[in-house]
Amino acid sequence: MENKGIENYGWSAAWEKRWSEEQLGLESRRPARIIADHGHMQRLITADGECWGKVSGKLRHDNLETGLAPAVGDWVAVAGEQGEEVIIHHVLPRQSRVSRQAAGPVTKEQLIAANVDTLLIVAALNHDFNLRRLERYVLMAWNGGVRPVIVLSKSDLCDDVQGRIREVEGIAPGVEVLAISAIEGQGKEMLETYLKPGATVALTGSSGSGKSTLVNWMMGKDVQITQSVREGDSRGRHTTTHREMFVLPQGAVLIDTPGMRELHLWDEGEEGLSQAFGEIEELSGACRFMDCSHTKEEGCAVKEAIANGELDEKRLNNFLKMQKEMQYQRRKEEVASRKRTASSKPVKTRKAKHAHRAKDWEQD
Repeated sequence: MENKGIENYGWSAAWEKRWSEEQLGLESRRPARIIADHGHMQRLITADGECWGKVSGKLRHDNLETGLAPAVGDWVAVAGEQGEEVIIHHVLPRQSRVSRQAAGPVTKEQLIAANVDTLLIVAALNHDFNLRRLERYVLMAWNGGVRPVIVLSKSDLCDDVQGRIREVEGIAPGVEVLAISAIEGQGKEMLETYLKPGATVALTGSSGSGKSTLVNWMMGKDVQITQSVREGDSRGRHTTTHREMFVLPQGAVLIDTPGMRELHLWDEGEEGLSQAFGEIEELSGACRFMDCSHTKEEGCAVKEAIANGELDEKRLNNFLKMQKEMQYQRRKEEVASRKRTASSKPVKTRKAKHAHRAKDWEQD
C-alpha cells in the first residue's frame, strides 16, 4: 500500500467537516497528522507526504496552560513549505485520547495518543501476567472514550489458555479477549477484525509483553526491534522508545507506544470507572445506603456478593484503590487550578495603589 497522503492515515469526510467548523481553511494552512513524536520535533503526514514540524510559540504557550502538547494521532493545522520544517499552529478537537497521570509530583495529564478507535491492551501469558494491571489499562481506555480489547500474547507459553481467558473476562465485563501467538501464527484473523481501513488502533502494555513482535507480525515485516525477556521474571527492556504510527496492510493505522512499568490513572470523571467495574456499580444499587463505601457499612450488597462468592474481593479492593487514586488526583488538580487562577490575577504594585488612592481623592 502506498503510504503517501493523509487519506491513508485516517483523514475522512468527518475530519473534513471538523476542519471547516474550526475555520482552518486558510490559504496558508493545511491539515496534517502527527505520526511520530521525537520530543522537540514531530513527524507529520500531509496531502503531499511526510515532513518534519514543530509547535508554534503561541500553541506552546497555550500548552503550558492546558498541559497537553500535540500528540501522535492528533490532526493539526500546519503552515510552511513541504520540503522545509513546517509550523504546527492548531490542534483539531480530539474525539478520543489515551492518557495517564504524568510521572512526578506535579498533577498533570500525559497524552499518549489521540483520536484512537481501539486500544489493544497487550499482556503476555508468562510470569508477568497481572489481572490488577489489566484493570487499570481497561479503565484508562474507558476514561478516554476508547474501546479496549485485551490481547493475551505468547499463548504458546501457557498450559491453560482458556482458563486465563476466563480470568480476564471476569475482570473486564464486555471487553473482548483474544489469545494469540505470533511465533505459532495463531489468532491473527481475530485481530484483523479491528484493522479496517480508516481505523486508528493503538498498542499499549508493560515492557516485555510482546508489542514490538506484534507490530512486526501485523505489518508483515520487521519495522520494530524486538528483545528477549529475562527468564526469571519475564521482564523486558523498553524496545519502543517513542510513539510512532504505521499504516498496516489491512488499511488501519497503528500507534505503537513505549512499554509502561507503572500506570497512574488520569481522572476523566466517574463514567470510565463505572464501565470498567460495571458489576460493582450494578450491585451498588442494592446497597442500603446511597453513599455506601463498600467497606464496613451494614446492608452493603457488594460485600454480600463477596461473601456469597459472586464477586472477587481482590477486584473490589482494586476498584476502591483506583477510586481513591482518582479522587486524590482530582483534589490535587483543583488545588493546582486555584493556584493558577490566583497567579494569573494582576497584582497591584505599591506605586499603582498610591496612584489609585490619589485618583479617589481627586474624585472626592
